[in-house]
Amino acid sequence: MEELSCLYKNPSAPIEARVRDLLSRMTLDQKIGQMTQIERKVVTPEAIRDYAIGSVLNSGGSAPFEKALSSDWADMIDGFQKLALDSELGVPIVYGSDAVHGNNNVYGATVFPHNVGLGATRDAELALKIGTATALEVRASGIHYTFAPCVAVCRDPRWGRCYESYSEDTAIVRKMTSIITGLQGQPPQGHPKGYPFVAGRNNVIACAKHFVGDGGTDKGVNEGNTLLPYDELERIHMEPYLDCISQGVSTVMASYSSWNGRKLHGDRYLLTDILKDKLGFKGFVISDWEGIDRLIQPRDSDYRGCVSLAINAGVDMVE
Repeated sequence: MEELSCLYKNPSAPIEARVRDLLSRMTLDQKIGQMTQIERKVVTPEAIRDYAIGSVLNSGGSAPFEKALSSDWADMIDGFQKLALDSELGVPIVYGSDAVHGNNNVYGATVFPHNVGLGATRDAELALKIGTATALEVRASGIHYTFAPCVAVCRDPRWGRCYESYSEDTAIVRKMTSIITGLQGQPPQGHPKGYPFVAGRNNVIACAKHFVGDGGTDKGVNEGNTLLPYDELERIHMEPYLDCISQGVSTVMASYSSWNGRKLHGDRYLLTDILKDKLGFKGFVISDWEGIDRLIQPRDSDYRGCVSLAINAGVDMVE
């Protein structure tokens, strides 16, 4: 009875009402905690219990131990989840992982070709099936969220991450975004445009990345500067995001790169005015790994200022 006295804990109540009730009970510190994603190696009972951390991830190569199986990952994540459920708010964490070509961090998982190989097939149905298979293995590991797909349009093969792009051709990249439906499930008829959608227990949260222009930097420099007028940025690099949004993609990751000298993590025009307002994206924008740290130079000189710039630009969760 005590749980049901908190409207947000009542599963039969309307979602919007539950959200309003939860927000009304949260302190500012708890709201900040919910907007924060921390690496699994620094998780402590105090971090989740006392700081209301909203999300945990494993960075590249970070695992419970060598050759950890799906069951080992699930046991670890269940431990984190118990800490969250025992906290004052009892809000579950969202656990994220780079399952970018299968659940590739887990020993024994099925590994699929990188995006450049999949793009060469031009086979949208294959991409969807890979998304479906990946989602099953991700959920079997206790993971809720994958930082995939990368929908960059690689315009210069000198870019060191070119293999993460399906193609230099925007039309092919758009076609291969069908992997999102595989990961998240098919939105039902009449699902409101722009709103996140995850079908159920066999599906995972997807993330379209890296918004926007990461594959179009000058001379292919990684984390470089995309020098384009807005109409070309929209035509070449932004169009795949329209397909992602139409499939109910839940999250979008900001790019390390800049657009005409403006770092994406601090670009309110692109993250808020365009992505959220013009394109109608209603999910949340997440930073890339330590992406906000790069907003003010020299690095680490004004972290508070970096946070302020990123959040005011439209970043909703800081990784």
